[in-house]
Amino acid sequence: MSQRSDWLPGTRDAILAMVKVWITIITTYLQKWGIAESVVQNLSTLATAAENALDASQNDNTRTPVANARCKESFDALTAEMRDIKKRYFLSPPLTDSDFVALKLKPPNSTHTPSPIPTDQVKVETYLMGRHELGVKIVYVTGSSANPANKGYRIWYSVVAPGETPPARPDDLRKSFYTMRKKHLVQFDYNESGHTTYFAVQIENSGGKQGPWGPMVSALIP
Repeated sequence: MSQRSDWLPGTRDAILAMVKVWITIITTYLQKWGIAESVVQNLSTLATAAENALDASQNDNTRTPVANARCKESFDALTAEMRDIKKRYFLSPPLTDSDFVALKLKPPNSTHTPSPIPTDQVKVETYLMGRHELGVKIVYVTGSSANPANKGYRIWYSVVAPGETPPARPDDLRKSFYTMRKKHLVQFDYNESGHTTYFAVQIENSGGKQGPWGPMVSALIP
């Protein structure tokens, strides 16, 4: 499943170029920006894994369906971490406009009236579609889509193989995508059939701020 925020580059090579810039700049400003060293270390590890996986998927000697699936998984993990870092550290002071430009991001519009932070809660209901596909339906637990704060939905998920430890809470889910629709088709890799996917969703406003977690649900990937 591949759906990304608009600020992410459109190619994997460009994503790698961006994250290398991030690593250099974040390392320089760790203390100033209040970022733990472990954050940049984890980002570096994910970037290296993604770069190696991309090389393997493009090499005539190593390019296989498994290599392609691993490449997708590596970039899903990397971009999820980039989204998390941007949300946690780049959307509040002490970054300046020049810092945003250096990070290859658009500076926030200081004259923009902020959208209210969502307070309503929604949950996900899943239903079968086709092979390697699940449908997800957004259902409001409190409030309604008429609330001006409720611009869209950040759906978080993780795929867990048989025998692996499942996530204990929504905060443990590492991948996400954004949608403005109440129904969405989720497509998985062919080798994820028989695995269990866990979902939880947060309402998201136009500024990228999220509301409270909905309950975590699970479904078997057909």
